[in-house]
Amino acid sequence: MTLYQWFVFFLFIQIVHFLGTWKLYVAAGRKAWEAAIPVYNAIILMKIIGRPTWWTLLLFIPIINLIMFPVIWVETLRSFGKKSNLDTFLGIATCGLYLYYINYTQKLDYVADRNLNSENKAASTLSSLLFAIIVATLVHTYFVQPYTIPTSSLEKSLLIGDFLFVSKINYGARVPMTTIAMPMVHDSIPFVKTKSYLSWPQLPYLRLPAIEAINRTDIVVFNWPVDTVHYFFEPKGTPGVIKPIDKKSNYVKRCVGVPGDSLSIKDGLVYIDGKLLQLPERAKPQFSYSVAIDGTTPIDFEYLLKDLDITDMVYFKDNDKKDTLLFRALTAAGAARLKNVPGITSVKQEISQGYEDGIFPNINKWNRDNYGPIYIPKKGATVALTTETLPFYSRIITDYEMNDDGKKNDLKVTGNEIRLNGKVVKDYTFKQNYYWMMGDNRHNSEDSRYWGYVPENHIVGKPVFIWMSWDTNGKGLNKVRWDRVFTTVSGEGQPQSYFKYFLIFLAAYFFGEYLYKKSRAKKG
Repeated sequence: MTLYQWFVFFLFIQIVHFLGTWKLYVAAGRKAWEAAIPVYNAIILMKIIGRPTWWTLLLFIPIINLIMFPVIWVETLRSFGKKSNLDTFLGIATCGLYLYYINYTQKLDYVADRNLNSENKAASTLSSLLFAIIVATLVHTYFVQPYTIPTSSLEKSLLIGDFLFVSKINYGARVPMTTIAMPMVHDSIPFVKTKSYLSWPQLPYLRLPAIEAINRTDIVVFNWPVDTVHYFFEPKGTPGVIKPIDKKSNYVKRCVGVPGDSLSIKDGLVYIDGKLLQLPERAKPQFSYSVAIDGTTPIDFEYLLKDLDITDMVYFKDNDKKDTLLFRALTAAGAARLKNVPGITSVKQEISQGYEDGIFPNINKWNRDNYGPIYIPKKGATVALTTETLPFYSRIITDYEMNDDGKKNDLKVTGNEIRLNGKVVKDYTFKQNYYWMMGDNRHNSEDSRYWGYVPENHIVGKPVFIWMSWDTNGKGLNKVRWDRVFTTVSGEGQPQSYFKYFLIFLAAYFFGEYLYKKSRAKKG
């Protein structure tokens, strides 16, 4: 929905509210017109039901308001003596329209000094639970979101089984575009295996102010732009799930290109504007290496793999029928160590050559190790559109950006003629920024090399903290990677665990609380 459509929808809701409540306002000693003024009517309603004015703000926060509306309906009913279980059920089941029945057919006795504390223990517990959900949803949506690393694309930097806190405020919290959804879940309801949202209505993209820009080499969580993954809620045989932007699958990669960059990859190394991209010390890029062995010298492979922290190795014979190992995720430092192992005759990095199928945008003889140059679009920048350049930007034009009317662009190509929304065009100006995301595990990462740019409106947040790391292959207490618990994701030097300091703080807190209670007991 466009801003204009949302404005019309908002006015419609205000009319519905006025028609269903104006007599309630009058019965509470207010003026009928006060029920008709947007925002002001909500402030007055808070006074009528005896609730704090700041509740009004919660009514205008997406997702949070879905929890608040039923609360307000029930509170309004109770303010006029309608506090039976049936009244509560009808108020919620009719989405508040039961108030119309009360407004026009019942004697309105306003209870000005009603007890705001529920006498029903179950109702009191439910009220506390609702506000706990509201607070948790606010934190989850606008401040910090928990996230689990599902794949090995950032192996060595982030491991499968790492549990992260992802900051929303660093890059600016994105206001939910999907307005009707279950709080604190992503695209599906746990256990039920069905989608957790309605695709309509959608809010236009809006992001709160950021405290920093996305920089090259930052690790970023984002919605996968080309997500059409088959999930549990679509019939078999369909081409995939078309999801709203903020309900697309969450991915985590390293940003290696920012808006305005010219990016290229040469023999696996990333270059920006012709200069080698310098990765931080914590980044551990990995590639595939073929390792030849003489076949006679005994090698303790179990120790070797554990020492190098390698889990992906394949044994085969090469074209010369020599014994060869293929390590699919090995760092340069690991490769250097292998060269010094007795029995290993050569260590060679595997560099892709020639054309590789599935590489974005599927028109050049590029591969995962030799790629580009490619321009990363910047908001406000204009590029020439030709049949040669269009494949780089066609998805941006048709899928990621809208025309001035807030509708999808109509892009058609006839011969060498390119028409956009019915007009012949020779250039295009971008409406938002784009980024290039890649995994450190270069040969085991589905990233921008395969599906292209990440739009700004797909950015979720910045991983800042690992609060738990779980190794499924470990045993007993070793299932927890203790050296990774309570470590920061970014920063200078190697990661350092702050878990022991956390334990010391907890011990000091509980000991201090014990002494305080003991002291009060003596005085009492």
